[in-house]
Formats: sequence, C-alpha cells, structure tokens
Amino acid sequence: MNPFIASRVHFPALQLRDAAGRPAIYFDGPGGTQVPQSVITAMTGHFIQSYSNTHGAFATSRGTDETIHAARTALADFLNAPSPGNIAFGANMTSLTFHLSRSLGRALQPGDEIILTRLDHDANVAPWLALAEQGVTIKFLDFHPEDCTLAEEQLDALLSPRTKLVAVGYASNAVGTINDVARIIARAHAAGTLVYVDAVHFAPHGPIDVQALDCDFLVCSAYKFFGPHVGVLYGKHEVMDRLPAYKVRPQDPAPPYKFETGTLNHEGLAGTVAAIEYLAQLGRQTGAAAEETRWQGRRRDLKAAMRAVQDYERRLTQKLIAGLQAIPRVRVFGITDPGRYSQRTPTVALRMEKHTPREVAERLGAENIYVWDGDFYAVEVIKRLGYADKGGVVRIGLVHYNTEDEIDRLLAVLQTLA
Repeated sequence: MNPFIASRVHFPALQLRDAAGRPAIYFDGPGGTQVPQSVITAMTGHFIQSYSNTHGAFATSRGTDETIHAARTALADFLNAPSPGNIAFGANMTSLTFHLSRSLGRALQPGDEIILTRLDHDANVAPWLALAEQGVTIKFLDFHPEDCTLAEEQLDALLSPRTKLVAVGYASNAVGTINDVARIIARAHAAGTLVYVDAVHFAPHGPIDVQALDCDFLVCSAYKFFGPHVGVLYGKHEVMDRLPAYKVRPQDPAPPYKFETGTLNHEGLAGTVAAIEYLAQLGRQTGAAAEETRWQGRRRDLKAAMRAVQDYERRLTQKLIAGLQAIPRVRVFGITDPGRYSQRTPTVALRMEKHTPREVAERLGAENIYVWDGDFYAVEVIKRLGYADKGGVVRIGLVHYNTEDEIDRLLAVLQTLA
C-alpha cells in the first residue's frame, strides 16, 4: 500500500465527517497542517509527567529539561544543523524574526542596506521594514508575474558594499515557487552579507540542509510540518554569539539560549519531537532510507521521508494543475510546466472569472473541502499580481496526507462553479 495513503490513519482529524457523512478534505496545509495522534499523545504525556519549569532539583523539572534538549536534537536532525546548540525556539517564526531584526539592527547604521523579496510572506518583510525607522535602506528583489519566479538577475545590481542582510523565502506560501536559495546565499556571501532564510512554507515539502546551504539563519514553524505551534530558529553559532540579545538578566548569555526570551512552550516542544519522529518513521516506511547513504540514523530517515514526500506531492501537483487548466475561466498562477515542478511546492493559487476568491472558498467549504482565500500575509505577492483590492486569490495547498480522490472531489465542485 502507498505509505502516504497508509499514513492517514495516524491523523484523527482526517476521520471527521460532516452531517452528510462526507469526509473533511484539508487543502489548507499552508496555513497549518493536521497532526498525527503521536503528537497529541506526546503533548498530553508532558502535561501529566513533566509539567514543571526548568532546572529544578526534582523529577518533573528534569523531565522538562530533557524535553527541551530532545527538541533541539530533533530539529538539528531535521535541518542537518551541526549541533543542537544551533537551535533556538520561540512562540512562532514571526516573533523570532522580529527578535533577530532588533538584534541585528543594533549594529546597523543609517545608509546600511537590507534586501527583501516581493515573493515573501510578510513575516520575512515587516520585521526588516521596521529598521527603516533608524535610517536603514530597504531594497526589494522583484519577481516575474508570468511564472512567479524571483528575478534573480536583478540581485547583483541590488547588492552593494552597504548591504548587511538578504532576507529570502525558501518557497512562496502564496504561489508555491521554490527559490534557488543556495545560489542566492552564495552570491550574497560573496558580497559580504548575511542571509536570513524563511523556510516555513518549504519545510513540510522537502529536505533542508543548512550546512549545505551555508545560510546564516533559517526559520521554520512546527505547525506547518505536522506539529504544534512552535517557532524554530537555526543560526550559525559564531553569528549568534556576536549578536546582542534582548533578554532577562538571569537568562544564559550564550546562544541559543539568549534568544529565548522567557519560558518556552514545553508541551509544544514535546509535540514537536513527536512530529519529527513521525516523519522519521515515514521515511523508514517508504523504503527510501537505504538510498540515503550520506546520512546516518534519524537524519537518514528524515531525508528519505522528505525526498519521498517531494516525489509523491509532485504527482499530486501534476494532477491538480492539469485538472484546473481543463476548467474554463480558471487562471492558475506560478509555474505550470510539469517539467519544472521541482521548482514549486504543491501549493496552487488561482482565480475564477465571475467568482470572488471568497465565493469559491465558501462553495468548497459547503462541500467540506477546506481552502484559503485572500493574501495569506503574502502582501507583496498579491499586490504585485494586482489583486490586493480584489479579494486576493484562492489557495489550494496539498501535503502528503492528501490523495488523488480528494483532488477529484475538488475539481468536480470547481467544474460546477465554472
């Protein structure tokens, strides 16, 4: 049996039915995925067995300390970080990015420059825009509206001796484009600047290797890859070490601890560990782990899982986009050439003539099919496409627990609308 179809039994939410007996279809993954039972069990177990604060001289406190270390180790494996000491946690990616922008801003002078992209979620835009208040110059790297790919050819002209940071998304949460972040990082480093990568949208769709990328920072969110609401920050130790941090005085001044401004979401970290273990188990079940000879142990299993996820999701993407293109008066944004699906995630944005995005989402919702409409905080993307004042777009987001049968149900409803 297909291991991804088999994995559906682990997700209690996928068993829900509406009053008519129809199963819920979750095409809302880019806004947050559903969680397997193991995540729910791990969080409940922490409440019962280790619900104490850290560094105490008693068993439940030691259990919390162990949970935090296990979570750092799990995310180091997931991202292929050199050490658990490269991993910090926060309430969410947005909070962590605001924290880092404030810390980095301490060293910036009026006239220093930051390069952002118009393809990014606003969580990787607004925290850096805030530094304009102290005289920092903000530049934007544009994208090509016809296929929603970054205009990388403009990057060299934007880089200058005053550039201090390039902030770029690994993949677009609105239109699915996967950026060539390795190439962007190399060019930015050659110009002497740091790089901050938002991998929130990419993380559930493919393997991440921060050492191979050589990024200075990378952020993601566990609730986008089958876990609870926890923000994750990877940083090079030497870069984090030299940055100032805004923290309470008793907090450890060494990284990664100095970027964790208060008590962490310990039950969330327990669930995050379970989410990583779920993915590692999925990697073992696909049988692809034996091919990942570069890796050992859980890192091998995770890389196998995410490569298998990529392959499966590309097949779903091909079916979805081909079906959408066969429906009259539907416009699909982004990459639609099947030969280029390695350059996109299975997140598809569209508009239908004579129907607003909200009308489309409501019609699908009435059939127990869940999609998003609007701008999804990808403010610059929707503005650049010309739909900021027209309701944005409809976003259909697939993950590995989705099926071809679910896509068929979606397409049938959209066909009636068209």
